Amino acid sequence: MASTCSTTKSYVIALDQGTTSSRAMLVDRLGRIAGMVQRPFPQIYPHPGWVEHDPQDILSSQFGALTELLISHDVDPKQIDSIGITNQRETTLVWDRETGEPLYNAIVWQCRRTADMIESIARDPETAKRITDTTGLIPDPYFSASKIAWILDQVPGARQAANAGRLAFGTVDSWLVWKLTYGQVHATDMTNASRTMLYDIHNLRWDPWLLDLFGIPESMMPNVLPSASSFGVTANPGIVQGVPICGVAGDQQAALFGQRCWNPGDAKSTYGTGCFLLMNTGHDACLSGHGLITTIAASAPQMEGVDYALEGSVFMAGALMQWLRDELGILERVEDSAAIASSVSDTEGVYIVPAFTGLGAPWWDAEARGAIYGLTRGAGRAHIVRAALESLAYQVCDLVEAMEEDANVSLRALNVDGGASTNDFLMQFQADMLGRPVRRPEDAEATALGAAYLAGLKSGFWPSLEAIMELPERAEVFLPEDDLANRSRLLDGWRAAVSRTRS
Repeated sequence: MASTCSTTKSYVIALDQGTTSSRAMLVDRLGRIAGMVQRPFPQIYPHPGWVEHDPQDILSSQFGALTELLISHDVDPKQIDSIGITNQRETTLVWDRETGEPLYNAIVWQCRRTADMIESIARDPETAKRITDTTGLIPDPYFSASKIAWILDQVPGARQAANAGRLAFGTVDSWLVWKLTYGQVHATDMTNASRTMLYDIHNLRWDPWLLDLFGIPESMMPNVLPSASSFGVTANPGIVQGVPICGVAGDQQAALFGQRCWNPGDAKSTYGTGCFLLMNTGHDACLSGHGLITTIAASAPQMEGVDYALEGSVFMAGALMQWLRDELGILERVEDSAAIASSVSDTEGVYIVPAFTGLGAPWWDAEARGAIYGLTRGAGRAHIVRAALESLAYQVCDLVEAMEEDANVSLRALNVDGGASTNDFLMQFQADMLGRPVRRPEDAEATALGAAYLAGLKSGFWPSLEAIMELPERAEVFLPEDDLANRSRLLDGWRAAVSRTRS
């Protein structure tokens, strides 16, 4: 699609479809958020460990946010250059191509209903290795493949309809594109495809062996495009008409792009309920020796070839602070944690290992459980709060060290975003433990900016990566202040605590 942009265009719209809410944002030529509307939607828990969304709730909240954004900010549709979409990853939808109706609720990335299916498939080490070698992923119900298989097996008539070519699969981005284009485009981007556990990230195709392994007809799969591509034009009668959709990326890859991590060794950490750390590894798909995930990074049209990233997750980040507030009652507000932690000079040897649901990379111990070590009569509320915040930084340090070894690159600085990144104590301690600068942009909406940048680079709203780099940006940089000896002493204490926690 040729660029239709002109100097009369004022905004790129970013649609940020998340796990608990949908947001729509206006991004102007200076890369600023000129307006935002957010709408929450219900979570569905049919059984313990099961998590679903009503696909119509996803649509109504996202389209409602978009409509309200345009009306409340008095935006003429002619001012809109293009749309970029970013989305919760791995969440799985299957719908009927003829009616456009979903066969079942969206099965959310958090859902564990297919754990037995994955355990059975991965019991054969050769099968598990082939899955990882092909997709960069560790076999897990987290990803989309087993969710699709479950729908085909459990919904009456689904498999027959799939074999007849009537059904379409998509992650949330595909569902939105299908509905925005009024059923004209069935597509996804490489970042979302790489999270399905069905996509060959080296040969850039749906893998026939994996599709057969999970019993999924290839006719269900969306067309896979680079993240900055022509994904059709809006045609839904209830939505602004004729706007090109020019960018799509899964939320974490969009944040990596929005943080301008475009070179090998560039990394970002999003501190949310959990913590997602991604490092750009350039054109090399580095298979991890530490159980990290290898995934495709979002790339601009000006970049040659496909970029990859290593990804690691901290299971408990903001959720740990919520636990201190809601279960232990030692915090009234999570926002108070920085001041409380700073009221003592150290933890007096207290360490918290927040293995509430096991330990992730690089330890991978599902049976480990949370523990607090080093308690004495002198340990009080402030020491525990400080130890909780410090544990987040220690876990990020573990991931960075693993990534540097896997990719054979050295981290220059860590870019941060997400709710907990506003905690000055945590960010300074993170810089101290990494021994590298931590950079926090003033505008923390990196995920939405990434989607907007991808769309605007494709449409010509921004002519080049260099043009985006020249956009004014304010960022606070936390420089390491601790000496190497103290850093090593604290990290040694953390790793001893982790060793005692492992099952």
